[in-house]
Amino acid sequence: MNITVKTYCSAGYVCRPDTTWERESKDFFSPEYVRNILYSPVLFARISKAGKFISEKFVSRYYDGLNFGILLYPGNILEEKGLAQASVLDHTSILPFPLYGKEAIASAGNEFMFRKDGEVLFSVRTGEGTDLIAAMENCITESSMYVSQRIGDLVVVELAGPQLLMSENEKRAGISATFCDGTLFGLSIVR
Repeated sequence: MNITVKTYCSAGYVCRPDTTWERESKDFFSPEYVRNILYSPVLFARISKAGKFISEKFVSRYYDGLNFGILLYPGNILEEKGLAQASVLDHTSILPFPLYGKEAIASAGNEFMFRKDGEVLFSVRTGEGTDLIAAMENCITESSMYVSQRIGDLVVVELAGPQLLMSENEKRAGISATFCDGTLFGLSIVR
């Protein structure tokens, strides 16, 4: 299974291995060599039909659900070694299930909120000047030029560039996210 990510800063693509996928909200125990942790909020879709060079006209047929999540990056690895190496740390793609239909993402008034220790770090309202569905469909179409999309693959669009989540002197943080008045995930990061 591929996790294809359209990065916010470079608008390029990187594939994360499936070992990075955290779908059960288990606590993340950061390795000692990670000095600081960054986060990037994302929208993702699950591919439901295999395809290569997917046309804009038919892209809506290739995925069956969407949701919001968070990608974690080891900040010092990102700075020293680059995006590819910073994208392979196990359990750093927090992409929760179940998925929502396009209607929930497209309709006005639903809000995705990401929190650290109860404080909102990022939020986005659906249907308010941001066409999240168009961004996702563009990502699926564009990424399929480089990577064959298979059933069960996840395609991810970063909604903001990596930001500091935990500095090197912080030992524990609780992170959580909500959407449509429901909890998407809740877990602790332990250093």
